[in-house]
Formats: sequence, structure tokens, C-alpha cells
Amino acid sequence: MDHHRTGSTSHPPTRQINNMQALLAELTSGDDTRAENSIPALTQLGMAVIPALLDLTHAKESDTRWWAVRALAASPHTLTVDLLPLLNDSAPEVRAATALALCNHPHEDAIEALIRTLADEDTLTAGLAGNALVKIGSPSVPSLLDGMKDAPIGIRILTLRILSEIRDHRAIPVMMKCLGEESAVLQYWAQVGLERLGLDMVYIKP
Repeated sequence: MDHHRTGSTSHPPTRQINNMQALLAELTSGDDTRAENSIPALTQLGMAVIPALLDLTHAKESDTRWWAVRALAASPHTLTVDLLPLLNDSAPEVRAATALALCNHPHEDAIEALIRTLADEDTLTAGLAGNALVKIGSPSVPSLLDGMKDAPIGIRILTLRILSEIRDHRAIPVMMKCLGEESAVLQYWAQVGLERLGLDMVYIKP
């Protein structure tokens, strides 16, 4: 997506501001149904609502931050770079929501932050970060391959799963090497990845 906001910088009219404030109050009401129902209308406000939503990502309450990220995920005007700091939020549910939001706003700018997030102690966040890297696709491959070298086994498995879904031929040497690993899970994702790349063979470990 475009990484530069363009268009008028004029302030929204008073009526729109009042409507925005009412919708933001619904978003942060603490009632999940009311909050979810406010998101389509907030999205229709366009770029004008983005600064207010970004302000809410700094709220003390993690629930408010979560709903702010949820609304940002739904907006086509959200910039990927605005989401990246939230991958370091203190609340795992906010980090997970951010990784999911990046699936809706994939961009190469997020690659390094997402790869670091593969090591998140929250497995849901790590898995969603992997999904976002799959959405970014081939531009992620060099950094993913580099990260495979000295990573713990859990991160290597997740990385290999990501590579198998991206289906980039640059991953073939790593996949071939992983066929000889002791980990049955690494072997599995290596074989899946090779099959998805059209190398449909039967591998027998000696």
C-alpha cells in the first residue's frame, strides 16, 4: 500500500468531529458488540479518524489499545509503519492484534520487526507474525533465510513453515538441508515446502 498520506490537511467539520467522538466512545465503551459495530462507521470517516485511533494505542487500558488496533486494521488508510511499534506492546493480546493487522497491511517495511516477533513468548502473536510475513511474500525470504542460521528449533520450524507457504525457490537449499535434521517437524515442513515448489519426491532418511 502507499506509504505516504496525501490529500487535504484541512480539519474535519464540527459535525464530523462530533460523530467521530461518538463512535470512538462506542469503540472504547467496554462492550464488545458496541465496539465492533462502530468500526464500519469509523472506517467510513477515512483518514480523518487515523490520528485519534493512533492516540488510543497509547491508552493505559490494554482493552482500549486492542480496539484501537482492531479499528486500524480495518481502515485502508492505516500505514504499516504506524503499526510496527505496537508489536512491542506490553499486552500479548495487543501484540497479537497488531500482527493480525499487519496481515491486512503487509509491506516490506514490516519484515524485520515481524521476524523479531517470531520469537515472541506469546505463540499466537508469533504465529500471526508468520502469517503476515507470508502475506508480504518473496521480499521476506532473504531475511527469513538469514534468521534460520542460528535460531532456536521452535523459530526454525515456524520460519520453515513460512517459507513453505511463500514458495520461493531460494529456500530450496535450506529445505534440502532440513530433510537431514533430527527434528521430525522440520523434516515435515521441508518436504511440504519442496512439494509446493514442484519437487514432489519421496525422501527417506538414512
